[in-house]
Amino acid sequence: MSIHFTRRSLIRGITAATTVATLATGLAACGGDSDAATKTSDTAGSLTVGQISNGAAKQTTLKVSEVKSISAELPKSVKSSGKLVIGIGALPSGFAPLAYVGSDQKSLTGAEPDFGRLVAAVLGLKPELKNFTWENLFVGIDSGKVNVAFSNVTDTEERKKKYEFASYRKDNLGFEVLKSSKWHFDGNYENLAGKTVSVGAGTNQEKILLEWKKKLESEGKKLAVKYYPDRNGTYLALNSGKIDSFFGPNPGIAYHITQSASTPNPTRNAGTYSGAGASLQGLIAATAKKDSGLAKPVADAINYLIKNGQYAKWLKAWNLSNESVAKSEVNPPGLPLDNS
Repeated sequence: MSIHFTRRSLIRGITAATTVATLATGLAACGGDSDAATKTSDTAGSLTVGQISNGAAKQTTLKVSEVKSISAELPKSVKSSGKLVIGIGALPSGFAPLAYVGSDQKSLTGAEPDFGRLVAAVLGLKPELKNFTWENLFVGIDSGKVNVAFSNVTDTEERKKKYEFASYRKDNLGFEVLKSSKWHFDGNYENLAGKTVSVGAGTNQEKILLEWKKKLESEGKKLAVKYYPDRNGTYLALNSGKIDSFFGPNPGIAYHITQSASTPNPTRNAGTYSGAGASLQGLIAATAKKDSGLAKPVADAINYLIKNGQYAKWLKAWNLSNESVAKSEVNPPGLPLDNS
C-alpha cells in the first residue's frame, strides 16, 4: 500500500517469517498478474473457508447462497456475465493470513480470497480470482479487468478520487506479547510506561509509538523502542525477554499467534489500535472503480453476511475477530488527505 505504511509494513514483516518464505515460490508469476487457482469443496448453498491454510485458519463450512434482492442491485454488465472478478494484490510473495499460497503449494488462500468468495455467493455470481502485484491491482481495476478488489485496501480520501468503497474490516495495529505475560494495552498509551517495545523502522506504527514515547517522556516516564532487521530477530528478542512486546500490523500478529501456539513460546494479542491513529478508526474496504455501481450491492452483501452470522464465523476462522465491524458502509470517512 504505497500511500499507507500499515500494509507495506505488513508485507515486510510477514514475508520475513520462515513459514511464509516456504510459500513464496508458488505465488511467483511472469508479468504483473495471474489467474489464481483455488481449491474448494463447495456445494450449492455452502462455502468452506480456511482451506489449505497451513494452520493459519480453522477450516469452516458456511451456509450461504444468492440473495436475489441484493443481486438485483448489480450493474447489468456484471450480473449478465455471471461472475465476479476479484482482484488480490498478493504477488510476488503473499502476506499471510490475508492472501498467500496454501499448503498444496499452488492454490491461493487467505482471509481476503475467502471473503470475496462469500460476497460473490450472496450476489449469485461465480468468483474468479486474479492475483496481481500491488501496483497492478489498481491498474486492473482501472482497466476493467477487475470488478472489485478484496486485498487489505485502506479507505482513504485520496483513493476516493478514483475508487468507491464498501468497508468490511478494521485497519488495526496490534501488540504481541508472550502468552505468559500479564500485560494489556487496553487502548491507553500510559500502559506502555516502563516497557520495551519493538517496531519496524519507517512504518506508520513506528510514528505512532514514537509519539507515545514523547508523551511519556513529558510525563517523566520511559518507553524503550527497539529495532531488529527482521521478524525472526524480533521474536527471538521477545522469547528471551529482551523486549516486552512487538507493535505491528494486526493480521500478521494474528498469523504468528497461530504458528506459535504449539511452540515452547506461544504468544497472544495484548490489544489493538487503529492504523489511522487516534482521530479515526481506519477501515479496510472492498474497492471498485468509481461510479461502477458495485459498492452498494457489495456493501449490502456484506451486511447480509454480518446479520446472518457468516461474517463473524469467517473472521473467527482466520483469528481476526478483533477486526470486526458492526456494518459495511459505502464510502465511509477515510484516511485524510494530510495523512494518506
